[in-house]
Amino acid sequence: MSAATTDGAHEPARPMTAEERKVIFASSLGTVFEWYDFYLYGSLSAIIAAQFFSGVNPTAAFIFALMAFAAGFAVRPFGAIFFGRLGDLVGRKYTFLITILIMGLSTFIVGILPSYAAWGMAAPIILVILRLFQGLALGGEYGGAATYVAEHAPHGRRGFYTAWIQTTATLGLFLSLLVILGTRTWLGEEEFAAWGWRIPFLLSIVLLGVSVWIRLTLNESPVFKRMKEEGKTSKAPLTEAFGRWENAKVALVALFGGTAGQAVVWYTGQFYALFFLTQTLKVEGATANILIAISLLIGTPFFIVFGWLSDKIGRKPIILGGCLVAALTYFPLFSLITHYANPALEQAQASAPVTVVADPGECSFQFNPVGTSQFVSSCDIAKSFLARNSVNYSNEAAPAGTVASIRIGERTLSSFPGAGLSAEEFKGRTDAFNTSMTDAIRAAGYPAKADPERINKPMLVLLLTVLVLFVTMVYGPIAALLVELFPTRIRYTAMSLPYHIGNGWFGGFLPTTAFAMVAATGDIYYGLWYPIIVAVMTFFIGLFLMPETKDRDLRNWH
Repeated sequence: MSAATTDGAHEPARPMTAEERKVIFASSLGTVFEWYDFYLYGSLSAIIAAQFFSGVNPTAAFIFALMAFAAGFAVRPFGAIFFGRLGDLVGRKYTFLITILIMGLSTFIVGILPSYAAWGMAAPIILVILRLFQGLALGGEYGGAATYVAEHAPHGRRGFYTAWIQTTATLGLFLSLLVILGTRTWLGEEEFAAWGWRIPFLLSIVLLGVSVWIRLTLNESPVFKRMKEEGKTSKAPLTEAFGRWENAKVALVALFGGTAGQAVVWYTGQFYALFFLTQTLKVEGATANILIAISLLIGTPFFIVFGWLSDKIGRKPIILGGCLVAALTYFPLFSLITHYANPALEQAQASAPVTVVADPGECSFQFNPVGTSQFVSSCDIAKSFLARNSVNYSNEAAPAGTVASIRIGERTLSSFPGAGLSAEEFKGRTDAFNTSMTDAIRAAGYPAKADPERINKPMLVLLLTVLVLFVTMVYGPIAALLVELFPTRIRYTAMSLPYHIGNGWFGGFLPTTAFAMVAATGDIYYGLWYPIIVAVMTFFIGLFLMPETKDRDLRNWH
C-alpha cells in the first residue's frame, strides 16, 4: 500500500475509546516527567554555573554551563538512532520504558553530585556525562511516544491525538518552574542557591517511579504488533531509513523544511525568552519564572487546538505559517519586552549610547566553553564588562595598538592592557576599572537590575503568550507530520533523527549561539537573527518540498 494512500473511506472518524485515552494519558504523563527532568537544568543554569564551574570567571562559567546544557542536545540524534533502531526491531513500548529509566536516574544523580568546591574538575566532568546520558535517553523517548500514540489513533484524528504529546514539553517546563518557584519561596534565595536547588532534581525519583509504573501497564502498538505477526518488521531499519535515497531525502526535507524551523521557534518562545528576561534585562529570577509560567498556562491548550486544526486543513499551513509569523515579529516583540520589563535600560540606551573604540585585531570572539582561555586585551576587558552588565554598545575601529576606550554618552573611559601583568596587578587594575565603569554606566542611567515597580507584568504576560502561541503553531502538528512521512517498518528510526537534529542541534544550541552573537556585536537583539534565518529557511523549503500528509495511511509497512 502506498504511503500516499488515504484511508478515510475505510475508517470514519469516531469518538476516543477508553484504551486510546489511557494510551494518550500514559504516554503524555511519562513524557511530561522526562521533560521536567531535562528542563530543570536549563531553568537553573545560573546556579549550576556557580556550583559546578566556580573555578572560572562568571562570564565563562555561564557560557560553560550553557554548553553543558547544550551537550545533552548534541547527543540526542545519536539517542534517536540507537533507540529508534531498537524500537523498530523489538517494539515501541519497551524501548521508551528504557529511555525513561536512564533519564530519571541521571537527573536524580545530579541532585546528589558534589560541587566543584568539593570534587574539583571531577564534578563538572561527571555533570556533563550525566547530561549526555539524559540527551541520549530523550533522543529515544519522543519518537517512541509520538509513534505509539499515532499508531493507536483513528484516521482523521492523528493530529488531535498526537497534539497531547506535544503539550508535554511545555507542561514539563511548567512543572519544573513550579517546583523551582515553590522550593525557592519555601527556603529563600540564599538557602536555595546554597543547597535547595538540589531538591527539584531529587524529587524526580518520585516522578520516575510513577512513570515506570504507568508505562508497564501499556500494551504494544497494535500497528507494530500486527506487522510483527506478519513477519514484516525491518531487519535493518537504519539502512532502510538512511541508506536508501527515497527515505533519506524525506528525512532531509523533514529536517530542513520542518523540524529546524519548528525547533528555533520553540526554543525562542520558551528558553530564550526566559534567558533574555533574566540575563539581559536583569529581571529577578522568580518574577521571570512566574511570567513564563503564566504564559505557558494560557498558551498550552493551543497545542491541542492546532493539532486538531491540522486534521482539518493540513499540517503544512499551520507549521509554516508559525515559522513565517515568528520570523516577521521577533524584533518588535523582543523590543516591547525590553520596554515593559526594564524601561530604564531602554531609556539609557536611547539617551546615553555606548561605543567601544578599539583595535579590531585585539578584540576576541569571547566564546570559551571550557573556561581555560584568558581574555586580557584592553578590548576584551571592556566588552566583557559591558556584556556582563547588559549594556548595548556599538563598535568603532581604532588604529592598531590603540588601547580600547569606552564612550558613554559624553564621557570617555580608557580600558587597560592586561597582558604581562601579574595576577595581583591584573586583579587590582580590573577592580579599579570595574568600579569606574560601574559608576559611569549608573550615572548614565543603566540600571543594575530591572525595577520591580516599573515592570508591566500584564503586558509582559501578553507578549510572552504571543511567543508561546507561535510555539503551539509549529509544534502542535509536528508529531503527526513526522509519523505520517515514514512507513511503519522504519517509522521510529526515520522520524526520530530529523526531529532530534532539528530540536537537539538547531534548537538546543540556540541560547548559546544567540548569546555569543550578542557578545560579539554588542547588540542585545542581534541573537534573534539566528532563529529568524532558520525559520525563514524552513518556510521556503517546506513550502516547495514538504508534502501534505494528513490523509496518509499508517498501515503502510513499506
